[in-house]
Amino acid sequence: MLDIGDEAPDFALSDQHGETVSLADFRGQRLVLYFYPRADTPGCTTEACGFRDRLDDFAARDIAVVGVSDDPVDDLAAFAEKHDLTFPLLSDESGDVAAAYDSYGEKQMFGRTFDGVFRNTYVIGPDGRIDRVYEGVSPDGHAAEILDET
Repeated sequence: MLDIGDEAPDFALSDQHGETVSLADFRGQRLVLYFYPRADTPGCTTEACGFRDRLDDFAARDIAVVGVSDDPVDDLAAFAEKHDLTFPLLSDESGDVAAAYDSYGEKQMFGRTFDGVFRNTYVIGPDGRIDRVYEGVSPDGHAAEILDET
């Protein structure tokens, strides 16, 4: 995991609308960058809806929220529409950005081994440095947890 005070790795990825979103777009404000394994699965939906439901609270503190998975843009668009997710969901199909954030690698599920995204979150400060690190988070209540601690 990256450590508090580390410079956040740069990124530029397509969101659910096909628009490029980069770390530089958030310079000067805080950013919650959360990594999640798969769009429209139970845990990922719980986590995303938790952020959706607290977006006004984040905005009141000048904190942006961005989700990243290795899903293709079309899957993210369907996920966002189905659950009214208005914040950027970024497509990192190669896993390169997630890997730069120590959030991609070998996983096991149902006796199968594969590469995938780990459920980790970083809060990045206005200066582009890591302010907080959450590893292996529980999706339920995660947005509230971050708000309580920032």
